Amino acid sequence: MGGGGREAGAAGAATGANGGRLAATLRAFRHRNYRLYFGGQGVSLIGTWITRVAMSWLVYRLTGSAEALGIVSFASLLPTFLLAPFAGVWVDRLDRYRVIIVTQVLSMLQSFALAALALSGTIVMWHIIALSIAQGFINAFDMPARQAFLVEMVEDREDLPNAIALNSSMFNGARLVGPSVAGALVAIAGEGWAFLIDGISYIAVLVSLFMMHVKARELPVVRASMLAQLRDGVRYAVGFAPIRAVLILLAVSSLLGMPYLVLMPVIASQTLHGDASTFGWLMAATGVGALSGALYLASRRSVLGLGRAIAVAASCFGVGLVAFSFSRSLALSLLLLVVAGAGFMVQTASSNTVLQTVVTEDMRGRLMAFYTMAFMGTAPFGSLISGWVADRIGAPETIMAGGAAIIVAGAVFGSRLPALRKLVRPIYVERGILPEIATGLQSASVLTAEGEPS
Repeated sequence: MGGGGREAGAAGAATGANGGRLAATLRAFRHRNYRLYFGGQGVSLIGTWITRVAMSWLVYRLTGSAEALGIVSFASLLPTFLLAPFAGVWVDRLDRYRVIIVTQVLSMLQSFALAALALSGTIVMWHIIALSIAQGFINAFDMPARQAFLVEMVEDREDLPNAIALNSSMFNGARLVGPSVAGALVAIAGEGWAFLIDGISYIAVLVSLFMMHVKARELPVVRASMLAQLRDGVRYAVGFAPIRAVLILLAVSSLLGMPYLVLMPVIASQTLHGDASTFGWLMAATGVGALSGALYLASRRSVLGLGRAIAVAASCFGVGLVAFSFSRSLALSLLLLVVAGAGFMVQTASSNTVLQTVVTEDMRGRLMAFYTMAFMGTAPFGSLISGWVADRIGAPETIMAGGAAIIVAGAVFGSRLPALRKLVRPIYVERGILPEIATGLQSASVLTAEGEPS
C-alpha cells in the first residue's frame, strides 16, 4: 500500500512536471493577439510552402535546368536584399499592424495571379520571374514588419523568446505539411491548384489580424531623413560586435547553405531518380528537423546558452549538408535533411532571439530588416551562383562545398563567444532579462552557460 502510494505520488509529480514543461513551452499563447496570429499565420504558411514546392517543380518541368531554378530564386529574393534596409526605416516610422495587413493582401493577389496563369495553361518563364520579383518587393516590407510586430503582440517581454521559437515551430510545422501536400497535389492536379489554395489560405491570416485588439502605436516624430536613419541603423548593427557576428554567420549560412533547397528538384530527379512526390518528401524531412529544433527552443526557459546553440547549430547544418551531398539513398537523405533542417532552424531562431533581446526599441525595425537581409537577402546570390555551379560540377558537389564553408564559419563564431558574452551581459542585466545575474550570480553567462548541456 505504502509503495503504491509512493508510486502514485511519483506519477502525479511526473504528470505535474510534464504539464509544467508544456505550459512553459506554450507560454506565449497567454497573449490573445499572439494566439490569433499563430492560428491565422499557420494556415497561410501551409499555403506558402505549397506554392514554393509547386513553383520549383513548375520551373524545373518547364526548363529542366538547375540554372533556371537559381534565376527564379534570385528574382524572388533580390528585392528583399535591395529594399530591406529602407523598409526597416519605414517599419520604424509606420504602424506595423497596418503594414502587415497591406502586405498580406498583396501577397494573396500575387498567388491568385499565379493560379490564373497556371490554370489557363498560359504560364511561361517570364510570368514566373515577374511575379517572383513582385513577391520579393512585398516580402521586403512584410518580413521586418512581422518580426518587429511580435513585441506588440506579446506584452510581457519575458515571453518574447518563446514567441519567436513558437513562430519558428509554426513556420516549420507548415514546412512539414505543405511540401507533402504539394507533392501529391502537383502530381494529381497540377501546379495551378497549388497556387489557388495558397491564395485562399491568406484569408485566414487576414481574419486573424482583423480580430486582434491592437493598441495604437505611438509613432515617433521623425526629423531625420531616411538616409540619415539608415546610416544610424548601419552604424548600430556594424558597431556592436555581438550583433555583427550573429548577422555575419547567418548571412554565410544563408548564402552558402540555403541553395540546397533550390537544388532539391535536381537531387530528387537526377540523384535519387524520383518525381514530384520524392521532392515533397525531401522538403518535408527538412521541415521535420526544423520543427524539432523550434520545439527545442520553445521549451527553453532562458536565453542562457543561445550563443553556443548558434555555433553548434551552424556546424550541424554544415555537417548535415556535406553528408547529404554523398547520399544516394532516399531513406538516408531524409534522415540527413532532418539534421540539416534542425541545425539551420536553431541557428536562425536563436539569432533572432538574441537580436530582439539586445536591440533598442527605436532600432527594432531596422535591425529586423538587417536580419531579413542576412536570412533572406543573401540567398538570391547563393541561389544564382549555386544554379550556375551545379549545371557545371553537379548539384551534390555544390551542396557539399557550401556545407564545408558553414562548418568553418560556425567554428570561427564559437571561438569568439567569450568576448561576445562580456559585451552582451550588461545589456541583459540592465533590462532584467537575467535577474539572477543582476542579483549577484556573475558566473552565469549570457550567450552561453557554464555547465549547460549542449
